[in-house]
Amino acid sequence: MASIRKKGAGYEAMIARKGIRKSRTFRTKTEARMWASEVELNIIRGDHGKIANKSFAELMQHYGAIVSPGKRGVRWELMRINVVCRDPIADVRLEDLQPSHFAAWRDRRLKVVSVATVLRDWNLVSHALNVAVNEWGWLPANPIKQVKRPKPPAARERRISQDEIDRLLFALGYDYTEKPETITATVGAAMLFAIETAMRAGEIVSLTWDNIDLDNRVARLPVTKNGLPRDVPLSDEAVRIIKQVRNDPDSVFNLKTSQIDSLFRKAKARAIIDDLHFHDTRAEAITRLSKKVDILTLARISGHRDLRQLQIYFRESMADIAKRI
Repeated sequence: MASIRKKGAGYEAMIARKGIRKSRTFRTKTEARMWASEVELNIIRGDHGKIANKSFAELMQHYGAIVSPGKRGVRWELMRINVVCRDPIADVRLEDLQPSHFAAWRDRRLKVVSVATVLRDWNLVSHALNVAVNEWGWLPANPIKQVKRPKPPAARERRISQDEIDRLLFALGYDYTEKPETITATVGAAMLFAIETAMRAGEIVSLTWDNIDLDNRVARLPVTKNGLPRDVPLSDEAVRIIKQVRNDPDSVFNLKTSQIDSLFRKAKARAIIDDLHFHDTRAEAITRLSKKVDILTLARISGHRDLRQLQIYFRESMADIAKRI
């Protein structure tokens, strides 16, 4: 049977049922009663034995070792898991894990990172918990499902202007008439190519000459973010750029995403440009292409299977639209 008693500044719930004894202290009496009721119900249903004798950190680390290696973004996912494991929630035992722990974790994260970052962390944690419930049998239910997700940030409206493009190319040392001789200048070429094709940075650096059909002006992407291959048409400017950078016999641009990230940030600082990401080139490309092709063709080019997601990248202003009607 469960009993609740005052303990210091909080309340201790104690349970003794079917030979199982558990106790835990809460801030309020209501929280203590809710926890006691849930644990008693689990014991009665026989679910108590399904809770693994592990900490939340062990759950996340096991997920990182078993599930993450099968993903293309394994490096970034493992970094996120390490961040989660440095939070106080990491030490909570799975048998004690409650929705309140995730609410507190959410609030702590929101004080130090953006909502978008918290949502990415949230998706990772939620999936790890689902796997622990459905595949490993470590938990009877996913506790984060009872917690309110942070409200997604407003859709980004930022576009890159021609003046900013020119300043960035100057900062990167790129010349339209000369072959890029440095990694920095090649990043400038990759930026222009992204604006022409709507490709992500990771897709650009993965391009090989075996996947380029110059006769038909098509680039083949065998592996993309959504796991499906796609073909991307190449404009005259896109063809000019890849012919200009041709040097390595295998890789088209011979770059790493880390080089694009680092050198693009440095170029922004030199060009005195704020609030711009390399990924904004994808939105710029999609917005420009929307004037040339229909929406279904645009979705095939960009690789969006959900037209609602495609809309996020369409950033033409109403003032510009008004000029066309």
